[in-house]
Amino acid sequence: MGSSATPSDALVARFEGAVAHESHGQSVVYLDRAHLADAVAYLRAEEEFSMLLDVTAVDHSRDVDRLVVDGVDPERFEVVVNLISHPRVLRQRLIVEVPESDPSVPSLTGVFPGAAFPEREVYDLMGIEFTGHPELTRILMPDDWVGHPLRKDDLPARVPVTFKGDPGPR
Repeated sequence: MGSSATPSDALVARFEGAVAHESHGQSVVYLDRAHLADAVAYLRAEEEFSMLLDVTAVDHSRDVDRLVVDGVDPERFEVVVNLISHPRVLRQRLIVEVPESDPSVPSLTGVFPGAAFPEREVYDLMGIEFTGHPELTRILMPDDWVGHPLRKDDLPARVPVTFKGDPGPR
């Protein structure tokens, strides 16, 4: 187990530019995206975070009430990683800012192989690439689908959707 008071303190001390924040009773650390995989590896090896709960992303392009944390330069996208330590009964959320001009972050599959599917989902639906991923291909949308449906590039209901059993778009 790590020697720092909390895993968040350890991350802030270890990774340049890391910023700790408390959100709804949960520890959140904002990291430079280049440090994401190393931070996750550190938490797993040194702080007993043995379970990756989720990898997801947020598009803040139309978010007028966005929380901006001191010391964090906001970008259009955020990749959010949630980890849990059963022995320590702790959760840890990591957030990295991802610019629209270069929507990529390091893959976590080298640390948690189970990250493969949530990373593919984020890639498919948000268009964020995970460098080093072993098979970064679409997982939900058809291979010929153009774009990423959870990005807020289109106004709601602009893309006609045909649901199963529906005779066609209305």
